[in-house]
Amino acid sequence: MRSPTQESACSSVSPPKSVIHLPPAQPPILLVVVDTEEEFDWSAPFDRAQTGVTHMRAIGRLQALFDEWKVRPAYVVDYPIASQEESARELRSIHESGRCEIGAHLHPWVSPPHDEEVNPRNSYPGNLPRELEREKLARLAQAIERSLGVRPRTYKAGRYGFGPNSAAILDELGFEVDLSPAPPLDFAGDGGPDYSRFRNEPFWCDGERRLLCVPSSGGYVGFLRGLPGLYRAAIAPALAWTRLPGILSRLRAIDRLRLSPEGYRPNHHRRVTRSLLARGVRVFSFCFHSPSVKPGCTPYVQSERELEQFLDACRRYFQFFLGELRGVTMTPLELRRHLESFDGSSRETHA
Repeated sequence: MRSPTQESACSSVSPPKSVIHLPPAQPPILLVVVDTEEEFDWSAPFDRAQTGVTHMRAIGRLQALFDEWKVRPAYVVDYPIASQEESARELRSIHESGRCEIGAHLHPWVSPPHDEEVNPRNSYPGNLPRELEREKLARLAQAIERSLGVRPRTYKAGRYGFGPNSAAILDELGFEVDLSPAPPLDFAGDGGPDYSRFRNEPFWCDGERRLLCVPSSGGYVGFLRGLPGLYRAAIAPALAWTRLPGILSRLRAIDRLRLSPEGYRPNHHRRVTRSLLARGVRVFSFCFHSPSVKPGCTPYVQSERELEQFLDACRRYFQFFLGELRGVTMTPLELRRHLESFDGSSRETHA
């Protein structure tokens, strides 16, 4: 068994030195990203034997919602999805009709070669030795090309686990867009990356502009949003009895919100979107996991009623973003081409 060295830890990933700002006249841009993955028990240890994909029989219901709003999602696909015909068949049909983009999503514990110990630290791809991270991603890309007929150019690390070797590996394998960062979350306590100092704007991972990085959207909102340490202190286990996060949220003082229908409601989506817009953000990424389309597969959707609420949250956000905000939708690769079309007219700010 191989184990990562301290030098290869995801937590060593640094915030970008520059971010891309689109001009204020640019209508806000929405990306919809679906982490398309196997079913597993979120409360149990990672298990290589959990590779079920039965929820993909229901993916058409979700795609119908996307079609209604003319949204072309990016399905970032992991190895169990790509390697089983039951799940690949559904995605192949959607992609062949031009209604989605296909990317890659690496869950190391269910992706060959199975050379590493299965544990929380190794669940972050960027913590693996370089050659193992590369081989797993290369085999995943081959499986996607073989089963879905498309070479993936968009990547999202499982568990947001982008590491110090990830950018170079993605470039070597022909990837053009990375969707891994998740500001303002910090997974360092579990051996993962710390995105607490990352911003929401896209940025180039390298000076040659070969790999575009687009964070999933999230942030602190409220009149005390500039004090993230206050929120982190409020959620400390020792203060659980105080219920401080709920109190701070009701006072609209500070709240940490993510742009996702999993665990967040439509009013949260509007609040974080408006807050980020006010800070000059023009690119938004709305993300969730594919097993949520089947009750019982994720903690967020446990019943048919919760599934209806989940789908309604998506519908209401599309109505808000594309209607009230007059936004537009793009896939990750379309966004890259759009940014390239500015020929440097989009402004870069150095931290």
